[in-house]
Amino acid sequence: MVAMVEPATGLPADNIGGDLAPGSRSAYTSPTNIGGLMWSAVAARDVGVISRREASTVVGAALRGLSRLDRHDDSGMFYNWYDPRTGTVITTWPEDGTPRTPFLSSVDNGWLAAALVVARNAFPEHRALAGRLLAPMDFGFYYNPDARGEDFPAGLIRGGFWDTPPTECSVVGNYRDRGPDVWYTCNHYDIAVTEPRIASYLGIAFGQIPPAHYFATQRTFPATCDWDWLEQQPTGFQTTHLGVPVFEGSYTYRGIQFVPSWGGDMFEALMPDLFVPEAKWGPRSWGRNHPATVAGQIEHGLRDAKYGYWGFSPASDPFGGYRVWGVDAMGMDPGGYPSDVESSNYDGGFGDCRPAGPAPTYGDGVVTPHAAFLALPYAKRAVLDNLAKMRANLGAYGPGGFYDAVAVRSGTVAKRYLALDQAMILGAIGNELGNGSIHRAFVTPQIERALRPLMAMETFNVRPQ
Repeated sequence: MVAMVEPATGLPADNIGGDLAPGSRSAYTSPTNIGGLMWSAVAARDVGVISRREASTVVGAALRGLSRLDRHDDSGMFYNWYDPRTGTVITTWPEDGTPRTPFLSSVDNGWLAAALVVARNAFPEHRALAGRLLAPMDFGFYYNPDARGEDFPAGLIRGGFWDTPPTECSVVGNYRDRGPDVWYTCNHYDIAVTEPRIASYLGIAFGQIPPAHYFATQRTFPATCDWDWLEQQPTGFQTTHLGVPVFEGSYTYRGIQFVPSWGGDMFEALMPDLFVPEAKWGPRSWGRNHPATVAGQIEHGLRDAKYGYWGFSPASDPFGGYRVWGVDAMGMDPGGYPSDVESSNYDGGFGDCRPAGPAPTYGDGVVTPHAAFLALPYAKRAVLDNLAKMRANLGAYGPGGFYDAVAVRSGTVAKRYLALDQAMILGAIGNELGNGSIHRAFVTPQIERALRPLMAMETFNVRPQ
């Protein structure tokens, strides 16, 4: 992580080459990457990898770098892409010269805000600056109360907004009536098992979004034929929480019952759990789903696709670029997040509405070490065995730790490091070896009072593992 940092600004690049050479740093970064640097420093400090002084220096420099960045004044949110060398907002993509309209992402600001909470609580010497950066961030700016209809009792958050006209699909408005209108994304985040729930958690905890919003996202979409374009037909039951009707649906993969993410990947399912102790606070919801998600990933890698390894989540493509990886059968996406570069599409059918497709075939599976690290609380021995085999057999370990991804049959390795993926690894290690390092730094009485009762009242349609 330190190798990715630009000394002039204290900000990390999005990625760096496998040899950690300064010249291989990317010329762009995001709020998530900056946040990831800060919580990684806390984790590294708490497990004794770096000193308290070094951790404080890294976080202090990042906070000062953040304080110099342009942001959207009326919402307090940060833009999605900056040049880490200068701190300027990117309007031309450095890799290909294409124009970019500056965008303000709800999920990326969620990860930055989570990191600011961690930094504020973990470093008394930086508490004031972290607090000043956090205070203006208003997640209510993204919250559309009528996203599911004017008569529905709770709304959803948008993917983000532009403050100048974009070329993408947009909706003009301003949910806070503060400042001029903005151009919102046409999409909302409308499912429960996905990483944008960190923004929902913070908005609820800060009193910016109503608690009922927690139940407005779909566990699965309904089981009727109107939804037969999705990956498989769910089973479940109807209930109500805080006046919000909830279909407690779930999918099944090889006998494992779970509430799916969109892509069937570990990042969507488990990254928020690095900060919010979801399984503890929601023993009948997240406490059932997280072990089931991990069990499904292990089942896929070892026994269904028979790769010999497991851990599937968006990461680098060993053959170039970046791709979404997942367990196709465990996601809602009908196109599927594949687990390898050769697999055919899984189609579970939709009961009487759509027949199932042929059994998929699998080829060169792509495993991502960060996905395995996220599973540490739920399958420690399996995680350690998996990672040890990756290191010993696949050439997946370099001067900065595990490389970003590896194709297991061809042995092709993506020899680079991504700030986001390394930050997930360090966060998981901090919680495992640092006595809940990131949980302790993130959870305040205010956050626990706001979120724990919501999680505790729900039962997912998932059999305990």
